[in-house]
Amino acid sequence: MTSFKLLPFLFLQMFFTAGSMIKAAPANPKLFREYIGAENKGVTFTEVPVDSNVEFHFILSFAIDYTTQSHNPSPTNGDFNVFWDTENLTAAHVSAIKALHPNAKVALSLGGDTVGNKNAYFNPKSINSWVRNAVYSLTQIIRKYHLDGIDIDYEHFQTDPNTFAECIGRLLFSLKQNNIVSFTSIAPYDDDSVQPNYLALWGKYGHLIDYVNFQFYAYDKGTTTTQFLKYFEMQSSNYKGGKILVSFGTDNSGGLSPEHGFFAACTRLKRQGKLHGIFIWSADDSRKDHFRYEKQSQAFLSSVI
Repeated sequence: MTSFKLLPFLFLQMFFTAGSMIKAAPANPKLFREYIGAENKGVTFTEVPVDSNVEFHFILSFAIDYTTQSHNPSPTNGDFNVFWDTENLTAAHVSAIKALHPNAKVALSLGGDTVGNKNAYFNPKSINSWVRNAVYSLTQIIRKYHLDGIDIDYEHFQTDPNTFAECIGRLLFSLKQNNIVSFTSIAPYDDDSVQPNYLALWGKYGHLIDYVNFQFYAYDKGTTTTQFLKYFEMQSSNYKGGKILVSFGTDNSGGLSPEHGFFAACTRLKRQGKLHGIFIWSADDSRKDHFRYEKQSQAFLSSVI
């Protein structure tokens, strides 16, 4: 494991000599991704339908650098703990679902919205100490659970965008360079307190990020197909060159819903060669409808238009 007890100059020297060796995950317009485990509703991997014609990514939600104590959890400066449903989504379950479905991979997501019913803040004491702790603790979790990738979904910040960019960028670099993960993603949304952090990260370390899980469901309810396509073009410009995945929520959140034109928008993007994949928030919420939209999304991705 690479140690980050390094001077900034040494890190940059290592970055620029080895960074060109890290290659982005290949584009796959049949990519489907799903967050799972955040709401502790007992949903399991095997309940979620997996179409053999797509590349399927389960994203465990969440690993958070907070203490796991039940009352008043506090930041740990990069020492991550598991906060997803560990009873129903164990390391053995990860291995079993990947054996059952060779086209399935499993990642973990960092941060999320809340911890202990309070905002989960990105709150490092310093760049070097946070990265050192994060690389170590996440490597242990990733290896224990046999995971393939990592997703960044911090939504609250007690630091500046440059610090976020350096911490996360160096983390992704180390995990990729040491073959701890094979793909990475970020999950921004259009908010003045959120987006600047991810744009700073993208500007410095975008070449390390394989997918942009843009939270289009964070836009207002009642979003039209025309508005959705406008938002897609805007975010494609913000994350220029990135594989922007389209999305919706099954938790009654906002954005463009499947009932009101989501797949019509996807059809247009697919014909234009701009559809890089679909993701859903989340399996925990989809169970009530028997995963109907997971089935529909995967069937759409595997269809020929």
